[in-house]
Amino acid sequence: MSAAVFPAPTRRILGVTFFVGTLDRATDHALSGGLVVAPSGPGMAADLVHSPAYRAALTTADLVITDSSWMVLLWRALTGEKLPRHSGLALMRSVLERPELKRPGAVFWVMPSATERDRNLVWLRAQGFPVTEADTYLAPRYPATGPLSDPALLALLSQRRPAVVMLAIGGGVQERLGHTLRAELGYRPAILCLGAAIAFLTGAQTAIPPWADRCYLGWLIRLVRTPRSFWPRLWKALRLAPLLRRYRDTLPELV
Repeated sequence: MSAAVFPAPTRRILGVTFFVGTLDRATDHALSGGLVVAPSGPGMAADLVHSPAYRAALTTADLVITDSSWMVLLWRALTGEKLPRHSGLALMRSVLERPELKRPGAVFWVMPSATERDRNLVWLRAQGFPVTEADTYLAPRYPATGPLSDPALLALLSQRRPAVVMLAIGGGVQERLGHTLRAELGYRPAILCLGAAIAFLTGAQTAIPPWADRCYLGWLIRLVRTPRSFWPRLWKALRLAPLLRRYRDTLPELV
């Protein structure tokens, strides 16, 4: 599949076409349909060069946003170019502000567990979203590598035909699943791979205030509050520096 046609402006980083316009325009484009991804620093540093399925998802996505503050800062240090950063959390907030998504059945949520589903439903209902358990799907344990296919989810989405499919599961998995769903569905919903973004809103994850997100400090808040769980992710993301120095805008080789 060839790379999607993006709205300008864009910037190519490690062979991935990132949208570098405004958040409002990113939201408009996201909701117009297609695969939307927000690759993390660890994803760009590791999965992009080790996982062909993840790589295919990023390089053919319809919208890729600059979620990784580390990537944006490295790019500025290497090139002098200051890119806008739009996190998955910021896009989630912006999407959920759109009134058309508050009609019944507009959004379908893929959740990682029953506990997360129940917490998310409470929060969403408090925000005025008329969601029920029927608007959710509990993701099974997907394989860690390779292309992903979920016939049960595909059948459910084909029947319900929501305008937005929100994949609230782990990075490295959701992108591969979203890539397959876009290819197999008989219509074109917005497939948003925003992972744990809703967990920062519900309190399941360490809360990141909007000012901290804008100032690229979300990683620091998470590191201070949950060092044992977050440090391995941060360590993996450090590999992005030599990768960017070597390849800049070129897609790295698979290893």
